[in-house]
Amino acid sequence: MRKQPIARTRKWFCIILVFVVVLGVVWHFSPGLPVLIGPWASASTRKAGRDLFEREWQVNDPLAQGDGLGPVFNAKSCVACHNQGGVGGGGGNEFNVTTYEIVPNSRDPEPITGTIHAAASSKEFQESFNLVRKMYPVVKGNTRVVNHCRVTEPDVDPLRVEHLQTTALFGAGWIDRISPKAITSNRRGNLWSGMVREFSLDFESIPAGRARVLPGGKIGKFGWRAQFATLEEFVAAACSNELGLGTPTVDQAVPISAPDYADVKPDLNRKQFRRLVAFVDTLPKPVEVLPASAPERNQAVRGKEVFSEVGCAVCHVPSIGGVKGVYSDFLLHRIVDPQGGGRGDGYGAPAPETPLPDDRPHPDEWRTPPLWGVADSAPYMHDGTANTLEAAINRHGGAAKTVREAFQKLGVEDQTALVAFLRTLKAPAEVK
Repeated sequence: MRKQPIARTRKWFCIILVFVVVLGVVWHFSPGLPVLIGPWASASTRKAGRDLFEREWQVNDPLAQGDGLGPVFNAKSCVACHNQGGVGGGGGNEFNVTTYEIVPNSRDPEPITGTIHAAASSKEFQESFNLVRKMYPVVKGNTRVVNHCRVTEPDVDPLRVEHLQTTALFGAGWIDRISPKAITSNRRGNLWSGMVREFSLDFESIPAGRARVLPGGKIGKFGWRAQFATLEEFVAAACSNELGLGTPTVDQAVPISAPDYADVKPDLNRKQFRRLVAFVDTLPKPVEVLPASAPERNQAVRGKEVFSEVGCAVCHVPSIGGVKGVYSDFLLHRIVDPQGGGRGDGYGAPAPETPLPDDRPHPDEWRTPPLWGVADSAPYMHDGTANTLEAAINRHGGAAKTVREAFQKLGVEDQTALVAFLRTLKAPAEVK
């Protein structure tokens, strides 16, 4: 009789254990919780944040807690670059940011990244490509004997320079709330889909991209290389690199020629920084606006179908993590320019002398940019060299080669319809 309570306890323990295990497995493979509540901030906070976003900063600015603008910077205000389609949009090629990377080599075994700033508070701090080249010259090759064989090692140029376009910030707060599980779950689904197609002897499927896993296990969602996991990190880095404004979390950028530039107080205090982030966080989502006339509306609807049929939607996922209309999987994909291989500007660049760490993107890897608002964000591609949507599609190669070829095989009517659909993805009207 005494064994019954013990047996009953064991039974319930086993039931609970099985339930917990099943729940854990389901959660592991689930896309996580969808975004149910969007960004919000009080009207006064948004107003204060917008004032900071639009402010034209000066050296020793009275509103700054530190030394204000500089010592090196690319613009004097956030809105100077982020203005297409309204405050918070993208920017034209005149606002492209010049970045550089030193790939691992025998002289510098660790990758080094930086920005060649367009302006400086003093001539002595002015930066240029020649200055970076002087710091990181070509690594000369040599000839050595290995096992009685003469081996000649070629010269290695470790310096790569890229010109990156300013991205639009509309809907950034919604992206910030997308669960990392939603991104990895979508990727897992693409991997399974690709395997099934290969078993069916269909080898034309689009390779699944990869999530950029940052230090601490975070998944990158912001930046052309998915180098930031959160909107706050993205804004702090932009303040530092683009305006030379230090924040409570990121110091101001220092000149390449003066790495020991004196430490100063953060230019933005915590309250100011929170307000700036709140403004960017609450920028409204872009919208899909169908044409008023029936023929044009039908054309755009057909274009949306073609968008999926040719495979665009595999990477430019229409909705993810409960956020509708974002058109991105936030993964890194190898998109080799079909016309620019070997230029050394990020597309088709030669492999580094020393392999890149696993968490570093390859030269031809880029995060899938969200397409919402794309109608108001020309030019396109990471460097802004595609002036039209058609040109951008035709520059897709590498993992997207089959999509580009499928688009090129379409009839003129369907090609025009697809582009007409993309032109319905507008910047939000309320920020104009």
